[in-house]
Amino acid sequence: MDSTDVFIKRAVELACTNTREKKGKPFGAVIVKDGRIIAEGVNDVLETHDPTAHAEIQAIREASRVLRQPDLSDCELYASGEPCPMCLSAVYWAKFKAVYYAYTEEEASRIGMSTKFVYDQLALAPEKRVVQLVRVEPDCPDHPYAVWKESQA
Repeated sequence: MDSTDVFIKRAVELACTNTREKKGKPFGAVIVKDGRIIAEGVNDVLETHDPTAHAEIQAIREASRVLRQPDLSDCELYASGEPCPMCLSAVYWAKFKAVYYAYTEEEASRIGMSTKFVYDQLALAPEKRVVQLVRVEPDCPDHPYAVWKESQA
């Protein structure tokens, strides 16, 4: 068994254990650096009531703590399921070099866990989406981006 199989198997084991113990939905993830697991995560949405507590996000948070940096470009992510749009965005922000997954979005949709709606919404023009983004221009003395730029000088 090669290392990819070992890490995917671990992600699937985490997902199954999480479900059997009724802690969350059937998703698990591991993050690997230099051939070694540095972080694991499971879907904690049901337990934490946090809609962002997906397995991949939880593992990314842990890996960032372990490495003390947000840049995970020298790491690989192994997930039990195909990443949803939120998790896929996090993958890009973290700069992973590769993502491996076991089960497809189509398979997840068969048990009522499709993320197709979100993918479809993101493909629409902003004005056609169900959730409207409305810009409000604040009357504030400071602009946070200017404050950031000054703090970096």
